[in-house]
Amino acid sequence: MSDIAAQPKTRESGTAPWGVIPAAGVSVSAFLLFAVQQPIPGYLVLVASIAVAFAAGRELGKDLLLIGVGLGIVSSVSVEANLEWGNIVLLGFVLTAAVVVPFVLDRYVYKHRTIQFPVRRREPWTRLEKSYLGIAVVLAYLILPVYFIGSGAYRNWPAVHEWHEIARLFVGVNAVGIWDELFFICIVFTLFLRHFPLWVANILQAVVFVSFLWELGYREWGPAITIPFALIQAYIFTKTRSLVYVICVHLLFDLFVFLVIVRAHNPGAIPIFLFN
Repeated sequence: MSDIAAQPKTRESGTAPWGVIPAAGVSVSAFLLFAVQQPIPGYLVLVASIAVAFAAGRELGKDLLLIGVGLGIVSSVSVEANLEWGNIVLLGFVLTAAVVVPFVLDRYVYKHRTIQFPVRRREPWTRLEKSYLGIAVVLAYLILPVYFIGSGAYRNWPAVHEWHEIARLFVGVNAVGIWDELFFICIVFTLFLRHFPLWVANILQAVVFVSFLWELGYREWGPAITIPFALIQAYIFTKTRSLVYVICVHLLFDLFVFLVIVRAHNPGAIPIFLFN
């Protein structure tokens, strides 16, 4: 892993101003593939967007191709919450490939180092960064029970009662949370950021991120939570230059996701929430 800053030192200058159109097409394809689950239109939009991107700039086309490869790999299986062992193994393989393949192509075929996983080993977290972890805990504690229980979204996850089911849920929630940051932030967001201003790249990655989370189970009014979460995570990544930090923030939220889902499926269990 690298200590290099998350944000590219210079933005790719060869991208035409209208290059944002095919980039937006790639994000729309993710919406079609994951949120509304229309694979044929999704793949058509994805392929067409990448093709048009090469006309806007060779480097843009190459980078959108990396994103498209990752999206194609992820979309090859259902990402709806499923705790069966066979699905866990399959999804683990597919999600790993969706990170490894674009990374290998970027590093060894393109001879770039755009995709990195910065950990900022030598710099201690600032007081603000430490404080935000506490804020994240408070927000997760207050908001997530209202969302999952109030909307019934917890039913989008399998019921868990036995200890081994609860253990698989814990592992699954945290593993996907870590993967989210590796793929959506370190790959999708970073590649968009190479060509577009921060606010544009952030919106583009958020569409992809939130679309995936919708298929995973964050439906009903879930986007009211997942949209700001995706935007904030990417922004924090550019400021902290630390994959470890954004993963810590994500896992704090996911800890409460896990606890609320267990609580919702087992009334009376984990009586720590204000909203029941």
